[in-house]
Parts: sequence; structure tokens; C-alpha cells
Amino acid sequence: MEATIREVENELITKKDFPKFSAGDTITVYYEIREGEKVRTQFFRGVVIQIKGHGLTKTFTIRKISNTIGVERIFPINMPTLQKIEVNKRGKVRQSRIFYFRKLRGKKARIKEVRK
Repeated sequence: MEATIREVENELITKKDFPKFSAGDTITVYYEIREGEKVRTQFFRGVVIQIKGHGLTKTFTIRKISNTIGVERIFPINMPTLQKIEVNKRGKVRQSRIFYFRKLRGKKARIKEVRK
């Protein structure tokens, strides 16, 4: 059963090449918004708080602060309207899912940057 599901996914979903990123990284996601007949590109920049799933059904959650309110958005990695992903900063965290980040405010909400 799982093998047939994987075969159908491989045929129907087109794989896109995006850079590697992990929890704690600050990324910018560019995606298309359709408003009637118009199509425009919008971006969402924030910290990756989790990566879930594997293969073609992988999703990732990004959190940003907008007007002192925390906003989270979940993106499927193979969403058709996803155009590109840019990694702005690499963060150093000890957990793969940083839900504790939701409770932090101000200077405590900073993540150490990994220098290359």
C-alpha cells in the first residue's frame, strides 16, 4: 500500500530544489498569491520552528513577529505556488522543534548565529 502511494506521489508531484535549512534558521519564502486574475509574489520571512514529515510530503513552520503579534505559517515543501526559499541566517539551536521560542520575548527571543 505504501509503495503504491509513493509511486503516485513521485509521478504527480514535481520535486523542487531548495537549499538545506533546519530549525532555528531565518529564511525568506517567496510564494504566489492569486487575487482574481492577478498573480503576485509575496514573501514571508521568519524563523523555522519545526520541520515535519519526510520525502515529498515534508512541511515546515515559520514564525515571525508582525506588529507585536506572533504569526506562524505552515508551508508544504512541494507547494506548487512556492517559488524560492532564501536562507538569511543559520541559527544554532539544540532541539529540532523549538516551540519554546513562542514564549520568548525581546532579547531572549534571539537565536545565536552560526558563522561559516
